[in-house]
Amino acid sequence: MLNSFDFWYVFCYKDIGINMIVMNQTHYPISSDKEGKVSFHFIAHSLGRLLIFESLLLAICCGVSAIYGESDLLAFLYSFAITLLSGFLLMVYGAKKESGLSRSEAYIVVGFSWVFFTLFGMLPYLLGGYIPSVTDAFFETMSGFTTTGATILNDIERNPHGILFWRNLTQWIGGLGIIGFTIVLLPGFGTSSQMLYLSEVTGVTHDKIYPKTRVMARYILIVYLSLTLIESALLWIGGMGFFDAVCHSLSTTATGGFSTRQDSIAYYHSPYIEYVVSAFMLLSAINFSLYIAMLKGKKKQLWKNAELRWFFNSVAILTLIITISLLFAKGYGPEEAFRKALFQVVTCHTSCGFATDDYNAWPSFTWMLLIFAMLSGGCTGSTSGGVKSLRLVILAGCIRNQFRQILHPRAVLPVHADKPFDNKIVMTVLTFFATYIVVVFIGWTLLMACGVGLTEAMSTVISAMGNVGPGLGLFGPAFSWAALPDAAKWILSALMLIGRLEIFGFLLVFYPSTWKGTWD
Repeated sequence: MLNSFDFWYVFCYKDIGINMIVMNQTHYPISSDKEGKVSFHFIAHSLGRLLIFESLLLAICCGVSAIYGESDLLAFLYSFAITLLSGFLLMVYGAKKESGLSRSEAYIVVGFSWVFFTLFGMLPYLLGGYIPSVTDAFFETMSGFTTTGATILNDIERNPHGILFWRNLTQWIGGLGIIGFTIVLLPGFGTSSQMLYLSEVTGVTHDKIYPKTRVMARYILIVYLSLTLIESALLWIGGMGFFDAVCHSLSTTATGGFSTRQDSIAYYHSPYIEYVVSAFMLLSAINFSLYIAMLKGKKKQLWKNAELRWFFNSVAILTLIITISLLFAKGYGPEEAFRKALFQVVTCHTSCGFATDDYNAWPSFTWMLLIFAMLSGGCTGSTSGGVKSLRLVILAGCIRNQFRQILHPRAVLPVHADKPFDNKIVMTVLTFFATYIVVVFIGWTLLMACGVGLTEAMSTVISAMGNVGPGLGLFGPAFSWAALPDAAKWILSALMLIGRLEIFGFLLVFYPSTWKGTWD
């Protein structure tokens, strides 16, 4: 295990930087010469094991299709067989894998796992003819696994239950992380599981709770599953059908946004359902380690957490401003204005992507407030996307200290957020922001080159990077993204993955030194 300033420092603060905090290699089953090698056998073996896990997910959907006796059963059976066979062949090829795992291999496995899951996850759409286009099927599947929630479907209700369940299941798996789920549910990764897990998951912000990665991941899964089950029960009680309740709960706790209805949550015309979904979107955007800390009797950590205070204050302020705007500009009653404002702010701030109103018809200044919410995201260690509130807390601290430094040039002013951050952490945060802006600008430019309008290009890029779902204009909450050019869909699919893996986790796959196994 890592020492005192160790695993939990890495695990806690990986998410706020570039996923590359230096670790003492002696604590992992790797050596200095191992760093100079990239074992394709190990990569293949790991990807094979992950595909076997995905085949089990497809088997569950086979069961759903069989229960409802619909036409998608054959498509899922074929998809299950192809995925299982591919996973088995990769494991056979990787049977000669070395026992150790390098940092390079961990990032390669994580990056490729999401691409492989998407390629095989789109098979039911293609084989069943529900989404006949490869581009559209890949886009829909990537949107699912990255919990973005943008869809190209224009008549969701016409799809069979198995396909609808698969859409929401992809989000639920992607919310906690493909590697995270596999490590908990499938044995065999051994000591390599820690390195893989750290290369994928968003971090937590608390002190050591459980020393083993597998144990910590298991408790996070219990919290995740509990939120899903409780919301399913509440939605069912509120008049939503059992199947719809389960699917929407899978999507909500993953902060995904896929719905079984074309009109999303607005279809139900139920204030009760809107409030329940709003509450669970907020709960799912909270650092899951806080729930574990509360269960262990550390309730004070919840109220003292600087990131959580920032997140709730941001939601409250944006909701208040938009509520007042809707009261005067749209003529809504007080309760309706508050409910519509709260839901749309929460769905954007948590990167969930559900909708109960078309905010394109709202006053234009509210669009920028929602764009800010999309960029901000939720808390670290949650299923939400975006920049994350902890990074904003650190950035605000840097700005505040800059003013103080001008007045007191000799003062030593560390950035605080519950605890002081060293300069290395602060620099990685600033690097992340700079890179995030560059990627958004490049994506914005590329989409405009594909013929997408200025507003639509900006909003879809920010939405894809933040794993939010709806954008503005022609691709707002009242429309699908089907009208986008194929090239734009591929670009946005890449941006979804970049945003989900915190930029550097994905881009490292294209860094030459990653494949060389050296960090010169």
